Amino acid sequence: MSVLRQHAEQQFAEELAELKKQDKGTLPPNWYLSPASVVTYLVGGKLKNGFEISPKYIGSRRLMEIAVATLTTDRALLLYGLPGTAKSWVSEHLSAAISGNSTLLIQGTAGTGEEAIRYGWNYAKLLAEGPSENALVVTPMMMAMKEGKIARIEELTRITADVQDTLITILSEKTMPVPELNTEVQAIKGFNVIATANNRDKGVNELSGALKRRFNTVILPVPGNMDEEIDIVQRRVSSLSKTLELPAEAPSLKEIKRVVTVFRELRAGVTQDGKTKIKTPTGTMSTAEAISVVNSGLALAAHFGDGTLNAEDLAAGLVGAVVKDPVQDKVVWNEYLETVLKTREDYKDLYRACKEITL
Repeated sequence: MSVLRQHAEQQFAEELAELKKQDKGTLPPNWYLSPASVVTYLVGGKLKNGFEISPKYIGSRRLMEIAVATLTTDRALLLYGLPGTAKSWVSEHLSAAISGNSTLLIQGTAGTGEEAIRYGWNYAKLLAEGPSENALVVTPMMMAMKEGKIARIEELTRITADVQDTLITILSEKTMPVPELNTEVQAIKGFNVIATANNRDKGVNELSGALKRRFNTVILPVPGNMDEEIDIVQRRVSSLSKTLELPAEAPSLKEIKRVVTVFRELRAGVTQDGKTKIKTPTGTMSTAEAISVVNSGLALAAHFGDGTLNAEDLAAGLVGAVVKDPVQDKVVWNEYLETVLKTREDYKDLYRACKEITL
């Protein structure tokens, strides 16, 4: 059966196995790879036997070293940054390389309760038998503690403050009390937590001071330069296109560069040459959104075009990415079209296509 999206440890099983084979470093308890090999897996590189490891994170190697070093200590890791800066992507790949399992995941939402983090109950068994091990519903957090693996919490700041604080005992004492059974689950070596959070979404709940102290925070920045961002978009689009089996040609570097340019200028509030100031939209204009725009364009080209990505295919996704607020963002977008894109000879087709959809 062909799954829509493989877990990191499945998709990159060959790379992980090759790194394991070549790994000469010291392994912390219950780690699949040594810290140095985990970083190589994340940032890519060539092994001594010539095997090529593809980069999963394109950016500062030092940031990845800090993140991996944190997980060798008793401090949990908080990946913090704007939406679309690869926090979830890095979290998944860290878990895959360290534990060989990236699936011990708790998705944070406004409705996430304590039972999603600590444990729950099978109420049919609870009523029939009373509190017992058999009636306990094990959460990913409890499983990670029992097996010495990494537990992931996505969007920690989306969880309400009182539920967030459930983590304090787990992170400081490395234990999870189960008072109904008069027992506790003690974490074995190798257990740790990777959480992701951002401060831009509506409904963000700030972390308490007590909880912040249990985390070492690594801030993932937006890509530092144009070439870096183009590389990220190109690699991710190529990977996703293969997974989705889109019958379209790989997008040209020219089209990716145009999308990335638009995103970087609207994000920064100034054109690339620094000469024209522009208004910024309410959205984040992240690299993840740019990847989505190119992918949706490829889908249009594949199924409703000639299989080659062009301006008309990009326009719909581009307008949708920018105009989140139909009033405020539409003004910003129209102004950008008229003062920036219209004046560029090599953007004329993109300008016309966007203008038709915006109107």
